[in-house]
Amino acid sequence: VQLQASGGGLVQPGGSLKLSCAASGFTFDDYAIGWFRQAPGKEREGVSCISASGGSTYYSDSVKGRFTISRDNAKNTVYLQMNSLKPEDTAVYYCAPAFINEAGWGRLLDYWGQGTLVTVSR
Repeated sequence: VQLQASGGGLVQPGGSLKLSCAASGFTFDDYAIGWFRQAPGKEREGVSCISASGGSTYYSDSVKGRFTISRDNAKNTVYLQMNSLKPEDTAVYYCAPAFINEAGWGRLLDYWGQGTLVTVSR
């Protein structure tokens, strides 16, 4: 299993970024994929998740209405469009296979790929 996040960078508050997550080493379209983030000094948290088919999406309350998750199964890639960015969105962002059940969603495997740093600052 390999997932590599990219697309991070420095952006001003109110700006936008689009992250990409390229996957390999497993049957990509069999799995839900989640985006997670870890801010300095904080626990890693779930941001968004998309089902295997792309038909269902989930968001944390902190990003709902600002972030949009999508996937292209032909390219083994998941995206996270981030708009109206806030300084509190500053974190390293990771993608990982996820599970979805009645209680919610979360990371499926004991695996973290390479993350990408998003910094929201003037």
